[in-house]
Amino acid sequence: MGRGYIVDDAVEVYLSKLCAQQSDDVTGLVIGQNSTQRDFVVMACQTPPKDEPLVDAGKSLDKEWISEHARQVSRMLPGGLSVLGVFIITDADAKETLATLRQLVFAVQRLISSEILWKADDDEVTDCVTLHVSPKSRKISCRTFDIKDPKSLAKPADWKYQSGVYSSWSTISCCVNVDLCVPLPENTTCSKSIDKCLKEGLNVWTNQIENAVCLIDGVQLPEDAELTTGQKRNVRHTLTAQLLVTSEQQDSSRDVVQQCGGCLSISGAIHSRAYLHNNKPKAKLAEKMLKRDVVSTMVTRVQMQLDEFVATENESKGISGDKQGTERFCLPHRVFCPAKVSGTLSVSDYKFNDEDPSEVIDRLKEMLDIEITDQNLDSKQEIAAEIIESEELEDSTVEIVEVQEPKRNNYIGVAMAAVVALLASAASMLYLNDI
Repeated sequence: MGRGYIVDDAVEVYLSKLCAQQSDDVTGLVIGQNSTQRDFVVMACQTPPKDEPLVDAGKSLDKEWISEHARQVSRMLPGGLSVLGVFIITDADAKETLATLRQLVFAVQRLISSEILWKADDDEVTDCVTLHVSPKSRKISCRTFDIKDPKSLAKPADWKYQSGVYSSWSTISCCVNVDLCVPLPENTTCSKSIDKCLKEGLNVWTNQIENAVCLIDGVQLPEDAELTTGQKRNVRHTLTAQLLVTSEQQDSSRDVVQQCGGCLSISGAIHSRAYLHNNKPKAKLAEKMLKRDVVSTMVTRVQMQLDEFVATENESKGISGDKQGTERFCLPHRVFCPAKVSGTLSVSDYKFNDEDPSEVIDRLKEMLDIEITDQNLDSKQEIAAEIIESEELEDSTVEIVEVQEPKRNNYIGVAMAAVVALLASAASMLYLNDI
């Protein structure tokens, strides 16, 4: 027997709207939450049109464009939500599109997985859904593929609509103090080298988060403890968590001697949250979803800033060059908005200081096909950073490192360049020092 998908009826309305509006084939993403017993689908969003469509592409799908859309959407999803698969609305027969959907879902998951730093559990769900919708009959053909098996064949799956699928899901949130140091390569003009160093360095911090002690409402619960035990069923619960990283873990990550071109140093706090299905959620699931969101939101905003910085500096012939002193950049802060105006589930985006809220609204519309206004944006969870001029920041990186770590023989920060990100009250700042 195949997997079962419990689908919010808002998804049915959305797909029906696309069927009524479509003239050409429409593709998109299926968003929800996996569980060992069944999967929950809470949203669907169509692939945005490409500014420059492929010449002579005919009716072939642009897999790279669809996969990039999935990557951007994945960054906007809080803990507990992920891209479960893809859909297509087309007049073509379901059997004719099955091979195309198979290629598409593998391409999408491969790109999303390339940004994931956490370790997958042994019992991780690896089945992804493909959905074929006939625009005339509205008939649905639902199949799944095991993305961990390159030879995976299509399996039939059950697709059932239900009202209020996530109306009583639990929300767990926390504010995490961040203090990490990531070495950067000597060749800072090579984006591939930076990406490699960034992932290697963030992996150390990711391991710290994965091994952190999680307190839920001030208590460390057993892994198999039910979060809603003793409370009313089908009622939405809001939980607060704390992630405690031991001093031994922090010290072990700092006691590293290596030659490099600089370092990315981040300290401060970030806001994280996750959503859990109401089918007897366990403490282990809550901890896993929350920790994954902590890692994902940190990696996303650092990658966004460095991507923009590398692109800008490469245009001016390199990052380091002969510049001296300090250049400072603000990391984007997280902004939340409801997936539906009347719903309790939220998605998020990242806003740079020089961006207007309308730009966030436009991105949410383009990526997730959500209609919202300024009033729907929640930007209070993280405060935008302000760059404060300081004479101390004009000093050499060597002096700063010696003051903070007087007993450590550390080449990080003594080499060519240094990047320092400060997250205060969940606000973020990025500094690049060239020596």
